[in-house]
Amino acid sequence: MSKTPERRLATFVADTEYADLPEEVPETVTRAVVDTVGVTLAGAVEGAGETTGRSAGIDPEAADAATLLGTAGGDDPAATALRVGTAAHALDYDDLSWALDGHPSVTLVPPLFALAEETGASGRDLIAAFAVGFEVECAIAGPISPAHYEAGWHATSTFGAFGATAAAASLLDLDADATERALSITASTPAGTKRNFGSMTKPLHAGLCCRSGVTAATLARDGLTATTTAISGDKGFWDLYDPRPDADASEHDGHDEFAFDPDGDWAIESEGIHAKAYPCCYFTHTSIAATADIVDGGVAPDDIDRIEVRAAGGAGDALAYPDPETGLEAKFSMEHAVACAAVRERVDLAAFEPEALGDPAVDAVRERVDFAVDDSLPYDSHAATVVVETVDGERHERRRTNPPGVHTDPLSPDRRRGKFLECAGRAVADEDAERLYERLCELPKLDDVAATVAGADTPSRLP
Repeated sequence: MSKTPERRLATFVADTEYADLPEEVPETVTRAVVDTVGVTLAGAVEGAGETTGRSAGIDPEAADAATLLGTAGGDDPAATALRVGTAAHALDYDDLSWALDGHPSVTLVPPLFALAEETGASGRDLIAAFAVGFEVECAIAGPISPAHYEAGWHATSTFGAFGATAAAASLLDLDADATERALSITASTPAGTKRNFGSMTKPLHAGLCCRSGVTAATLARDGLTATTTAISGDKGFWDLYDPRPDADASEHDGHDEFAFDPDGDWAIESEGIHAKAYPCCYFTHTSIAATADIVDGGVAPDDIDRIEVRAAGGAGDALAYPDPETGLEAKFSMEHAVACAAVRERVDLAAFEPEALGDPAVDAVRERVDFAVDDSLPYDSHAATVVVETVDGERHERRRTNPPGVHTDPLSPDRRRGKFLECAGRAVADEDAERLYERLCELPKLDDVAATVAGADTPSRLP
């Protein structure tokens, strides 16, 4: 344990292969990749994803799945990672993990897809690279999270840049020396402010960190140098990005406090990845589910006099739009999300489109939602309490600890499939969406990921 954190992480990335993964990790990663492909296809044809694609010279309405997902090859991988990463996060329907207080798969899948054709990546190659990338970004987050997020940084883009780098380094088969350099190069790139939540720049953060990861890994491969302790050293990443006034540089530079243990529990197993059931900020999800529980019990929208919502401090920070004017703002509005749960049959992609924002029934309930922070909850808690008071004086209360889709209680296969087809069907023909879903669910058996996405795959030789 005398090695620097950078060296320990680099050695872990360089030495880890598919056979080294804990037993349940391939299934977890496969679910995450499939989910991310679906939301990326939907995000590529609207909002920030469409804008970024057109800026890169791509017509999203005419492009095939391989082009939209970045596996077609032929373009600069870093530029591809930027546009695909932005598309993946464009609808805020992608997964997350509290292990980094952010969205892991949008920092990992786009850089891997951008390099898939060049590297001839198999499904197993991609799974191993995703897994080490996840562990690295969570390890980097550990010493300064959640204070880092609470201070205003978007952890997806800051910690995610290191995960993207590690994943790219794994797929490029970099040795420990080159991977160490790549991680230290990345220490000079992280950015992303929560102030931009509710705008197209929020999903751009994911694209930027994906681009940083591919850039750092390829430059390190080609010989670019960096200080070997740019993360853990004095005035390195941890020192600069830790907002706590009492944080001592020795906490980061002493190495003993760095909890990463390659022979211990993997974060992807212990903390896991949570799939989103609703296409909006995760801090709304438990409240959406609790509200749906109440109305499903027989409370009609016209009967609602008041809805009281209490959630964690993280929700108070992220959900800044009580009266949203755009679909992106509505994704960061507890009031809109809860009103949709009370009025609409489903809180789906359509719940954040103009028709829903202009729905008088949704507006009427939104004005009756009272959202406040519950100071008794940890800052990044999932828990929420919803109380619905009716016009005739009845009081209905639901407290939920978790929303649907947490890693210990994942979405059902039918719900996962339905979400994928709902999303992918916005960008590709139904038969292509069905094919992609069925083939990508067999990710560990695929010989060539890029060929599979392009529809040119042959039967796998893998067991």
